[in-house]
Amino acid sequence: MKILVTGGAGYIGSHACKALAEAGLEPVTYDNLSTGHEWAVQWGPLITGDLADGELLRRTISQFHVKAVLHFAASSLVGESVRNPRKYFHNNLVNTLGLLDAMLDTGVRMIVFSSTCATYGEPQSETLDENHRQLPVNPYGETKLAIERAMRWYGEAYGIRSVCLRYFNAAGADERGDIGEMHEPETHLVPLVIEAALDPSRPVSIFGTDFPTSDGSAIRDYIHVSDLADAHLRAVAMLAAGGKSACINLGTGRGHSVLEVIASVERVVGQRVAAVEAPRRAGDPASLIAAAELARTMLDWYPHRSNLDEIVRTAWQWQIKSATQSEMPVYSQAEKASAQTLFAHPGGSGA
Repeated sequence: MKILVTGGAGYIGSHACKALAEAGLEPVTYDNLSTGHEWAVQWGPLITGDLADGELLRRTISQFHVKAVLHFAASSLVGESVRNPRKYFHNNLVNTLGLLDAMLDTGVRMIVFSSTCATYGEPQSETLDENHRQLPVNPYGETKLAIERAMRWYGEAYGIRSVCLRYFNAAGADERGDIGEMHEPETHLVPLVIEAALDPSRPVSIFGTDFPTSDGSAIRDYIHVSDLADAHLRAVAMLAAGGKSACINLGTGRGHSVLEVIASVERVVGQRVAAVEAPRRAGDPASLIAAAELARTMLDWYPHRSNLDEIVRTAWQWQIKSATQSEMPVYSQAEKASAQTLFAHPGGSGA
């Protein structure tokens, strides 16, 4: 069974490709390499192309006899989405509609979509389940919600069955060190904290120490990227077995504060983390934690790799390995602080 993986050269997409291959499926990566990396495509072929190229997309699906799609390709920086919503509605929504049309034209009726908890907006409860109101507070979350709604109606009218997986905070790296996180510039908390431990001249900023939490710093639900990949594999299997469409949270059901992440890095790396306090970022909620029971019920899925120290250990091993790669950029403290302020996601996979 061949699976088209859009955005398969990216962070989560490449881990999903590895999970598919290890399960005996063949991933076909379709990626324009604007943010992904060719070296991350180690399982199955790479088709270098843009989702806007409908002809190439249809030809790829037909040539490889694709049976299902994992859809990761999207722009995902929240701050950028506020400054440039045009880019996000085109890259995320318009291109996804084109993908759905290509699927219809080639007879493919199963898709697993990379969604986000950013569709919920400001949390109204301690944990967020799938019935929490969806009221996004930025164009990134708005485009993901629009795609979820389009998939519902495409299902009603055309028989496309979909699983929309709403991520909380993806982190960590492949346990064997084959692939991992490499964003340019990096905006995710765990690699930034590890960098601050390895290089005290690049302290990590703690945005807010006065939240109504146990230690005053913001709490997020961190999930190992390989657990996310496993959930996609299970979602494909569910659809292939005739399962119905669904929207499902992916999280652990427990949260860790920024200071707890720093303490974990100090334990694992064995170095003090250089950190500076900074004001809260606009729109940052105090806590974002998933209610993830539906994933256990529908997918028989449990995030067994998502212990915080295990997440940090794999991320640290990858960061040490990738530090010698020529693609790893070096940014000044001013550039890094700017990236954290403008782009870091208050929820979803980028916090």
